[in-house]
Amino acid sequence: MSQYTTIQLTFDAGIATLTLNRPDKRNAISYELIDDLLRALEEVQHSSARVLILTGAGKAFSSGLDLDNLKALIGRTPEQNLQDSRTMVSLFRSLYEFPKPTIAAVNGAAIAGGTGLALLCDFTLAVPEAKFGYTEVRIGFVPAIVSTFLLRQVGEKIARDLLLTGRIFDAEEALRIGLLKEIVPPEKLMDRARELAAQLMESSPMSLTYTKRLLTDHAREVLDAQIEAAIRENAGIRATADFREGITSFLEKRRPKWTGQ
Repeated sequence: MSQYTTIQLTFDAGIATLTLNRPDKRNAISYELIDDLLRALEEVQHSSARVLILTGAGKAFSSGLDLDNLKALIGRTPEQNLQDSRTMVSLFRSLYEFPKPTIAAVNGAAIAGGTGLALLCDFTLAVPEAKFGYTEVRIGFVPAIVSTFLLRQVGEKIARDLLLTGRIFDAEEALRIGLLKEIVPPEKLMDRARELAAQLMESSPMSLTYTKRLLTDHAREVLDAQIEAAIRENAGIRATADFREGITSFLEKRRPKWTGQ
């Protein structure tokens, strides 16, 4: 079993539980966390576990990109920006195309990249207090990679609303537009996730694998083209003045002064 510093991975009765474990940082997504997640997904894929549950330690599921990593983005080269984008794509696609059923148990706020992780699972359960948001445009980013998946999940009109406004939305709205399966009281969240996992394990594991592969293969050609475009947009925005201002103002906790450049 691999060693991880930013996550916990446990196995019990056919269920792998992957817990984002940076509670002091609200489980913010760092480069180290991305590496741990990719290695953990590989470990679960090749294990005897039949279902994966993804959740967060503490009061948040994931607050988005780590502040230290966010600060470092300003000085990165175009080549590094492209590589960053491809790394994030690798994580999101590894989860989206994971061959075994996946369940997100969202225990609190899931913002920006955290929203992406939570909503890419096959089933998403959330506590009533959970908050979501594709907040990238509010700090000079482009929600490029997540947009390719969101469009498939909710359609263009709702995606335009969520992505262009960058607004925070609650669990009730997420349920109403089809992004959540259920809203579950906090004390019952993990029990309900395990109950759903047990229900899934009543079916043939090969049938589930083939069905998931059918679904992902059906989307693959269009998704490949959309994601390549998303990678370019995600890297390209980082060369703009608005991007630098967005990050700087966010870190300085002030209103941004956009120039449109």
